[in-house]
Amino acid sequence: MPTVLRVGPYRFYFYSHEPNEPPHIHVDRDDLSAKFWLDNPALVRNLGYPAKELNQLLKLIRKNQQHLLEAWHGYFSA
Repeated sequence: MPTVLRVGPYRFYFYSHEPNEPPHIHVDRDDLSAKFWLDNPALVRNLGYPAKELNQLLKLIRKNQQHLLEAWHGYFSA
């Protein structure tokens, strides 16, 4: 479960056993979790985040999209 990025209380990571899904990132904080697609950033699943915080996460993902995609492809291409 490689951690790709940490911003404030957020941990951005992906699971190493999900190579057959489109590029995506999981984001956790405390007991909250969400999953976002990376190619065209969008929410896939939300477990507890309020809407305002999801919007902030989406902005962070867009800001770091290139880095997150490079980490995804670098990991699963190796």
